[in-house]
Amino acid sequence: MTEQSTRVTARELSTTEKTRPLRVITYAGAILAFLIGSGFATGQEILQYFTSYGFWGIFGTGLLVLVLMTYVAIEFFAVGQAKKFDKPSRIFHYYCGKYLGTFFDYFSILFVFLSFTVMVAGAGALVEEHYGMSKFVGGIGLALVVGLSVWFGLKSLVDVIGKIGPLIAVIAVALGIAGIFLNNGGGLAEGAALLPTLEIKQASNNWFMAGLSYVGFCMLWLAAFLTALGKTARSKKEAVAGGGVGAIVFSIVCIIVALGLLANIADVAGTEIPMLVLANNLSPILAGIISVMILAGIYTTAVPLLWTVSSRFFEDKTPGYKYFTIALAVLGTVIGLALPFSDMVNLVYVINGYVGILLLVLMIVKTVTRVARRTPLEG
Repeated sequence: MTEQSTRVTARELSTTEKTRPLRVITYAGAILAFLIGSGFATGQEILQYFTSYGFWGIFGTGLLVLVLMTYVAIEFFAVGQAKKFDKPSRIFHYYCGKYLGTFFDYFSILFVFLSFTVMVAGAGALVEEHYGMSKFVGGIGLALVVGLSVWFGLKSLVDVIGKIGPLIAVIAVALGIAGIFLNNGGGLAEGAALLPTLEIKQASNNWFMAGLSYVGFCMLWLAAFLTALGKTARSKKEAVAGGGVGAIVFSIVCIIVALGLLANIADVAGTEIPMLVLANNLSPILAGIISVMILAGIYTTAVPLLWTVSSRFFEDKTPGYKYFTIALAVLGTVIGLALPFSDMVNLVYVINGYVGILLLVLMIVKTVTRVARRTPLEG
């Protein structure tokens, strides 16, 4: 090898290994966009997993989620970047072995479909609570638009509207801060004191298990997605940075929104769309604008959820794929509108969250074993 070619190779390696800030921000934004579905965007998810436990829940659960979500996101990204699996679902076999890996592979598909039903329920609840229309209008309308999008492959539309995910996160933080300082009640202290007297659904009997469950169900969403995303990273540093930033920002947003809901707990308790209550306290016009944004956020999460299930069993754009998509959309609508939105969040997310805890344990064991044996991740 000549001296010149050596310099070229070193320069190319340096470029490859260099962490690109814009790419890191893009990865972090992708995590936010993917996690902001009907549960988060409406505030119902935050209410049940964080706010309902008071300060212990908000900061205890928040810290637990921050640590574990950061670990999970970095690990999925790094393994995806190093292994470059032919199928993202191979990530389950990597952590769990052949048989448990196959279980998690198929279970995650079931969970993804049930998450789609939660999106339908969320759209129905928003239309009913904010616009005073039947929840069937919102639920059926969402399922119809999502089904057609997946049928025709309107990816460009999803990509455009999908940029609203990080924007919703910014607005959620603004509403949370406004809720803390511009509340109609007595603020955080009185909210915490009032909390035990209110009937609010909780994700678990205590904040610690709620935090584990929250990370568990997020993991089942993120596993294949972040593994595939990590495959596109140029270096391990870039993958680690993207996963870490996204998880940390998401966790902080959860804490801020939870505090805003606690400061207005008398107003949001018993509502299906707590975030709209915070917005309406500031301005009815603002609430109207945010309601549209929440619907857009639900749509951009629902499309990849439905596509993931359809494409798992049929090749894209084949007759079987199209008809199976419509069948899933119809079934998802029936299930999603069978129960109130808050019940759907409590049932689907919590049950799947506990299954996700097993995956988390297996991941930690795999990571510790790898580090103890000093086994390189690459290869």
